[in-house]
Amino acid sequence: MSEPAIELREPQPYLGIHAPSLDGIRRFADTAFPELFTWLREHEIAPAGPPFIRYYEVDHAGEPLDVEVGVPVERAPEGDVRVRGDALPAGSYLTFLHVGPYTSDSMPDLSDARSEVLAWAEDNRIEFSQDSERGQTFPCAFEQYRIGPVDSPDFTRWETEFAYLVL
Repeated sequence: MSEPAIELREPQPYLGIHAPSLDGIRRFADTAFPELFTWLREHEIAPAGPPFIRYYEVDHAGEPLDVEVGVPVERAPEGDVRVRGDALPAGSYLTFLHVGPYTSDSMPDLSDARSEVLAWAEDNRIEFSQDSERGQTFPCAFEQYRIGPVDSPDFTRWETEFAYLVL
């Protein structure tokens, strides 16, 4: 795993599918990403970067409550009822790159990486979320899947970047 860092970023237009309430993040992602990529092909829009999941709210245990799957684009058109255009906001982001599997009993995985970056933020007094009635909300928090199962069957090469807009 890499070291957490603070990085200044410009706004990034994207197209996404939002789910304000979830019945499982994996099930949502497994259906919403193919739907989003089909929409992009049908509208002849090329991705401008790797896909991501944006987290708006998590419960007290860290389980996602309100999320969006997205794909960066050069400029976001309006979209439609299901696919919407938006932008990841400019600002200072706490970033962290995890290389390895999404889940594992024997290797560091996304849960371990998330715990490491959260501990680092706490130790360095960096805030990127606010308490809510159901858990925590984020002005912008996402995991971008730079290299994943579609790119390589070797999970030891998968790269996931965590990015949290600093308050």
